[in-house]
Amino acid sequence: MIDLPRRRLLKAGIAGGAALAIAGGVAWFKVRPGVGDSARALDRDAGGIVRAIVPAMLAGALPAAPAERASAIDEAVAGVDRAIAGLPPASRGELAQLFSLLALGVGRRVFAGVPSPWPEATVAEVEGFLRAWQSSGWALKRSAYDALHQLVIAAWYANPRSWPAIGYPGPPTLSV
Repeated sequence: MIDLPRRRLLKAGIAGGAALAIAGGVAWFKVRPGVGDSARALDRDAGGIVRAIVPAMLAGALPAAPAERASAIDEAVAGVDRAIAGLPPASRGELAQLFSLLALGVGRRVFAGVPSPWPEATVAEVEGFLRAWQSSGWALKRSAYDALHQLVIAAWYANPRSWPAIGYPGPPTLSV
């Protein structure tokens, strides 16, 4: 006979598998040809997730003034969108699956540990999720963190708005 902890483990495994299957199905539906806005790589849910992640990853780099900060976050999200659009289809599909999983309430709570919906999540909640994934014993979470980190950092530092703070004068101009 199965003891109670093992039964809970089996139920959790089945529930996790079902959540992954649902997230995969949602991602497949969103990224299949002819569905959605082809000019955007991030759908509304994924954009909201990135919008919640940007302030946590760029803490200290974003402007302090509320209007400038909001504009900088918008620019960073748009940069992540452009970066994802330039990735190979397989990579875009994997990111779509990740965002679909995180967009599900159960995925956000169980896999990310973020209790609030993404638009309402505090920077502290998102920072906790990112730290946990960065140092996770599960290689898949570390890889997902690395992908998110690289996308956000690349989008921000490719933006001319970030250059003065790091002393970068911009790319050299060639005179002909």
